[in-house]
Amino acid sequence: MKSVAKAVAGKSAGPAGSCRVARPRADALRNRERIVAAALELFVEFGPDVPLDDVARRASVGNATLYRNFPDRAALTHEVVLAVTSRTTLRAEEAAAAESDPFAALSRFVHAAADERIGALCPMISGVFDKDHPDLLAERDRLEEAVAGLVSRAQSAGRLRTDIAVGDVLVALSQLTRPLPGIACRGIDRFTHRHLQLFLDGLENPARSELPGSAATLEDLRRS
Repeated sequence: MKSVAKAVAGKSAGPAGSCRVARPRADALRNRERIVAAALELFVEFGPDVPLDDVARRASVGNATLYRNFPDRAALTHEVVLAVTSRTTLRAEEAAAAESDPFAALSRFVHAAADERIGALCPMISGVFDKDHPDLLAERDRLEEAVAGLVSRAQSAGRLRTDIAVGDVLVALSQLTRPLPGIACRGIDRFTHRHLQLFLDGLENPARSELPGSAATLEDLRRS
């Protein structure tokens, strides 16, 4: 009997004696969410090598709680990148559904993606990090598909210049919103949306200039 009790520890009985794995407690889920949110804030402010003790302190949890959820920096970085990518995809889908004007939808997404700190992903994934993890690849594909839809609809409507591609939008968005960790001018973020609007004005059709080089495609980004 004792061995049976041990075998079902952590499970609860369902209908007709079936067993299911117990769900994490609400407070445990809140702790995990706080850790991920705190990690993103600190990665933006100081870079991805910030001490994990500082992450625990910012999240108001103990070090043991942090390491119980994320045994190492790679695991925490994975979760932060996944969360940012997932939320950014959601913003693209929301923009497409909310705006009847395709260019307005693209503009709405660009500003929303900046608020999700998508630019912080570049320094995070440049270190020791499994960029080819199936979860991350699946979420990246969802994001690229959603943004490609915004770009395609805006171009088909004649609102977006035709000499750019999805990669141009993602690269510019990443560069214009990429944080500068550890610098003295912390208030520089207040200019982000102003500069994004300048970028968006340059995307509108008809084009006012001829762009050098070729459009950046998703394949170009994956090879870089």
